[in-house]
Amino acid sequence: VCHVPQKKLTRMQASCFTRGSALLSQPAKLNAARPVSRAFTAVQAADSRRAKVAERHRRLRRKLSGTTERPRLAVFRSNEHIYAQVIDDTTGRTLVSASTLHKELKEAVNGDGGNVAAAEQVGKKIAELCSANNITKVAFDRGGFAYHGRVQALADAARAGGLQF
Repeated sequence: VCHVPQKKLTRMQASCFTRGSALLSQPAKLNAARPVSRAFTAVQAADSRRAKVAERHRRLRRKLSGTTERPRLAVFRSNEHIYAQVIDDTTGRTLVSASTLHKELKEAVNGDGGNVAAAEQVGKKIAELCSANNITKVAFDRGGFAYHGRVQALADAARAGGLQF
């Protein structure tokens, strides 16, 4: 028997219960001998890799927050670039940022920002900018990404540049 749950549905979930243009708001009258077609079952969208990263980041951010004394060093990694910013969460301000899209770093990595060498350059740059702004201690936010590869290379380079975390 197919029926719409009592909770409020999102537009995408509601479309899983549609047949043609009419939304099934009442239990369907189906022949017991006929199996229920797939059109009447709620289909759970497969979680994408990005959604899983976002969920891990949400869990991480519940425990991790940047303060004025110890701001948060947030890392974001895309396929082609890597970004790092130092954030004071009490005021909601970005104090320092660096990425492979910045002019001088883009030239240093020859436009290819999706590798470990580029991540090391960003780590060195973020440490240099932090020391110029009298920031020595940070809380490292890996952004839901595994502490491996480019994220680890950025962290190691920032530590080598004088940041403590």
